[in-house]
Amino acid sequence: MSIFNLMAIIAILVLAIFCIRAYTKSKKNAEVVQTVDVDDQTYTLEKMIEYVKKRLDEITKINLYDIGLSEEELKRRKNKKYELKKALKGCTYGDVNDKKYVKELIYDLLAKEYGVDEINISKAIPFDIPSMLTPQDKFDIILYIYKKEYGYEALSEIINKYKLDSLKYLQGETKPCYVITDEEIEDIYEKENIALSFADKLSVVVQRIYQKYKGYSSIDEIRDMNIDGVSGGVSGLPESFLSQVAQTDGGDYLAQVQEHKVQRACDSIWIFFHGKSIRLAFLTFGTEAELKRVCQNIYKYNNPGQLSDTNGYKINEMKDGSRVVVVRPSMSETWAFFVRKFDVKRATVEQWTGDTPGKEEVIELLKYLVKGARITSITGEQGCGKTTLLMGMIENIYDTMNLRITETAFELHLRKVYPTRNILSMRETDTISGQEILDVQKKTDGSVNIIGEVATDPVASWMIQSAQVASKFTLFTHHAKTFPDLVTALRNSMLRAGVFKNEKTAEEQVVQVLNFDIHLAKDFRGKRYVERVTECIPIKRQDEYTDNYKKEKTLEGKFDYFFDNATQYFRKITDAKLYDYRNILEYIDGEYVITNKISDTNIKEMRLNMDETDAVEFDQFVEEHWGKAAVFNTEQYKEKVKEKVREARKAGTKKPKTGRNLATEQ
Repeated sequence: MSIFNLMAIIAILVLAIFCIRAYTKSKKNAEVVQTVDVDDQTYTLEKMIEYVKKRLDEITKINLYDIGLSEEELKRRKNKKYELKKALKGCTYGDVNDKKYVKELIYDLLAKEYGVDEINISKAIPFDIPSMLTPQDKFDIILYIYKKEYGYEALSEIINKYKLDSLKYLQGETKPCYVITDEEIEDIYEKENIALSFADKLSVVVQRIYQKYKGYSSIDEIRDMNIDGVSGGVSGLPESFLSQVAQTDGGDYLAQVQEHKVQRACDSIWIFFHGKSIRLAFLTFGTEAELKRVCQNIYKYNNPGQLSDTNGYKINEMKDGSRVVVVRPSMSETWAFFVRKFDVKRATVEQWTGDTPGKEEVIELLKYLVKGARITSITGEQGCGKTTLLMGMIENIYDTMNLRITETAFELHLRKVYPTRNILSMRETDTISGQEILDVQKKTDGSVNIIGEVATDPVASWMIQSAQVASKFTLFTHHAKTFPDLVTALRNSMLRAGVFKNEKTAEEQVVQVLNFDIHLAKDFRGKRYVERVTECIPIKRQDEYTDNYKKEKTLEGKFDYFFDNATQYFRKITDAKLYDYRNILEYIDGEYVITNKISDTNIKEMRLNMDETDAVEFDQFVEEHWGKAAVFNTEQYKEKVKEKVREARKAGTKKPKTGRNLATEQ
């Protein structure tokens, strides 16, 4: 090899080494630049949400057979994959256990794979700079800390501790309202002086990611709390209104909307707490699209059908038993939802009546109405606690009685409280009518028929039918304001449903069925109470016609009697009073007071349906309030039974008349 060739080779090698070093150095510099660029964006909430979506999608769609796993490992990975798929589906239905599973997985992905640490987590939410935290950030942190100690009572604890449910005047407003403002949340955050660990910070971030990915946006944690309900899209300006404003008021108003000085529909979040509708002014969905996403997902449990422009509303329940109603344009002016929660385990008459003076009278009276098997309605406006009181009254029904429940959407969920009792709930579907459900229930050995809400004409007719023939007694709720309104509404429903053609006949059937009405009220400050307990007293028709015309020999005399009978007939048809009513208990000046006496007929019937212990206690209750003369004497009743037994033995029969037949004879 010549010197020239050797030098050429050395030069080529030196040049190659120089090029490699230059390339490596430039690559490292590029990586450094790329890392810095990515670091500025990687740990924001938006980037984390994208990563979580992509990663969970990969986990659920991976083909495990292509990885070459052992049989045992393959089976384990398949079970985990199935469990994750199930949890991702169930968490959108309101299942708190599935939600917890998904959040724990997101926590692990961020901590172990994505590299979130104590420093970069502040790029998602500025935990270390309180002045940069939004009111929503501060609320999420406060709720998280309280939830660690109080569980699902966290929101109630915050509201009660800081009296957030009190009436207040907003700046520039002349009327008080129920609202929780940004300033109140910021003040609470300062007073709490919260110190968060890294695990706490990451948990708050995980919740924010979850609610944007699979949850219900800003109301996700609120919906899980033990409150009466939550709704959204029910105040503020709808999107359709903004175009009208642009044409009429010009750009000034639109500028205020864009700067969030004017509330939009997507800024509307309300909670229902102890009978009060409270607006959460510090929370928002952010955009109309986010509100729409929540509305489209929140009702999907058990596949109730598609919410479309043609079918503009859906009534359904969530997996935890909450009732949800969703509406959409063009049926409503905006997308909106209403979640109503019923805390079955806490629904007792004692808890419902609170500390109002005379509450013992209410508790005793309602207990005896149920134990006495009286057909009872619970009436009042929306949100006054009808369903809650109905749940509490069911506790007093004898365990030996089978319960059959008819509802529009499953709300009572009595099996959660009474898993060993004979209870079956049914509801209408697209293919099965309420009348068919009632016909089926007649063949299911039911003792007590409970109708969640008598809101339509067909349901009213089913209630009358079940009260007449299908059960021992019936409990139901209705929206009537007064007792005559209740009778009139039920009568009109019977007529519209085609069960009867004559008003008087329909009304007569109603008053013969209905025994008592419990009317609930709610005052301006949200206090709920029993306004009155009313007894219905049917008036029996008496035959007042005369046949004396037969004895008259003159035509004029016969005509006189005929016209007397005709006058009596038309008076009955036009002016006949079919029922009377009187209040047994009333709410007077902040106190419950027993007023009029229960009729003798109902007292006797109630005693016959009670066991011996309850009958004695009921006698004491009656004697205490209306005197000894009002009591259907127990010893006298026993002597009557013994007398009938002796008479039966003398006559050679084995079954003497006792019980209901004896009471009827007396």
